[in-house]
Amino acid sequence: MSELKKKSNRKRAVLTGLFILIAYGVLVSTFTQSKIIVTLADSVSGIAVIGIAILMFPLLIDTNKKLTISYLSLKILEGGLMIAGGLFFLAESLQFVRDWIYNGIHLYSFIISGCIFYYLLYKSRVIPGFISVWGVIAILSMFITTILRTLGLNNSVLDSMLILIVTNEVFLAVWLIVKGFNKSVIKQSPALY
Repeated sequence: MSELKKKSNRKRAVLTGLFILIAYGVLVSTFTQSKIIVTLADSVSGIAVIGIAILMFPLLIDTNKKLTISYLSLKILEGGLMIAGGLFFLAESLQFVRDWIYNGIHLYSFIISGCIFYYLLYKSRVIPGFISVWGVIAILSMFITTILRTLGLNNSVLDSMLILIVTNEVFLAVWLIVKGFNKSVIKQSPALY
């Protein structure tokens, strides 16, 4: 692999890791009710979510074209919903729409795209397998938690199950920033300038 491609894939890994961390900006609304800050955080987070999928697309497309396109499509939907959620937060009378977006379509889009993402990561081997397996377990625990909450069960044990996905994604982000992708399996992906 040429030196330019190595640098390009290194840049791709760092940007993907940073975007994963930036996507967690959506949680700002749990700390503040400032309309401007929440709207900005939701919008930036939505753009980061879409950016992750775009950056990963060239690395995953050869693994499974249909699933990679499905993953990209779901992330565009998810990111768009996050941006819309931020805009709905601006209008006092429409904040219920934001809640509906995040507790409905966005949540299930995240779960489905997460399952696809970690499956593709596992099959492509661009990161160590244990991170992908951890991600699948974390996404499935999030799905189970979501179903149990829908059935009216809310407790601290369910809340603690969500820590799995947060720790997995933060670990993945740090891994990508520090270690990058597995160079031995990366094909000549399009250059990132």
